[in-house]
Amino acid sequence: MGKIKIQKKDVWIDMTPMSDVMTLLLCFFMLTSTFLQPEPIQVTTPSSVSEVKVPEKNVLNILVSPEGQIFVGTDNKNDMLAIMQSVTDKFGVSLNAAQIKKFKEESMVGVPVNKMPEYLNLEPEEMAKVIQKMGVPTDSIDGGMSEFQEWVQAAVDNNPDIRLAIKCDAKTPYKVVKSVMSELQDMNQNRYQLITNLKTSSEE
Repeated sequence: MGKIKIQKKDVWIDMTPMSDVMTLLLCFFMLTSTFLQPEPIQVTTPSSVSEVKVPEKNVLNILVSPEGQIFVGTDNKNDMLAIMQSVTDKFGVSLNAAQIKKFKEESMVGVPVNKMPEYLNLEPEEMAKVIQKMGVPTDSIDGGMSEFQEWVQAAVDNNPDIRLAIKCDAKTPYKVVKSVMSELQDMNQNRYQLITNLKTSSEE
């Protein structure tokens, strides 16, 4: 008995509904995603076994370079603007509208207050180079708080619920990190988190 040949037919699938779904998903992720702004310096955080997560909101990030430079910032642009206005008013520094607009585009503060107008007048490419060589000063001013402490205090005054988080490089000397913690302790800010990577089994 001869074999019966089954005629193959082309299968056509209408992908129009799928493309609509993909478009909706793309729009959803674009509207709900938070884009991380580049930090002034790149650091590789140390590993630890802690699984405590740093909150995504109401956080004042304190970035410490291996050389001891300090940068501060928060993801809330309105809070950061209010903090800046408080600090600049205290130091008698004025910024024009163009400089304020540039400040709002910055991810973190990393220059002395008295150099801020000059810094904000630079082109973006030059700003990225200059900020890496500066940092917020930690020297006491006339026996009082340092500029770093003034930024932290302004952040706490503006938002009492704000959390402090320290992020440093794995190669940052302990004495540098200790000096930052001492600055915070001197102003009775004893609660803060250290940002680390979760240690994997291969690192143990």
